[in-house]
Amino acid sequence: MFLKHILAATAIALALSSPAIAQDQNAMDHGSHGTMETATPKGDNGPSSKAFAEANARMHKDMDITYSGNADVDFVRGMIAHHQGAIDMARIELQYGKDEAIRKLAEAIIAAQEGEIRMMKEWLARNGG
Repeated sequence: MFLKHILAATAIALALSSPAIAQDQNAMDHGSHGTMETATPKGDNGPSSKAFAEANARMHKDMDITYSGNADVDFVRGMIAHHQGAIDMARIELQYGKDEAIRKLAEAIIAAQEGEIRMMKEWLARNGG
């Protein structure tokens, strides 16, 4: 039940923040500069920070889709990349993180997002996306 509350809260937060993020190009940076290969984190430059910056750069590159005008298809295509970014960040947490509760959250995020990616890819296959 707790995981359902976390996932629902995350979905609501994403829905509410998406228009503001889309309007603010600086927000698209998410703390990294440059391309995926040269992503430089703001602040700390340790291994986990570099990994997060690279994951964010990759996610934003993959979210830069060519829009079709079909809101359903465009949403799903963008969200696949967004969910993959969440999985990538969760894996970084599992590699570097120490807090057991946050590590369990990362594991739950991976499981949930992988399932949603599968569903969205199946939907795209059925709906010409």
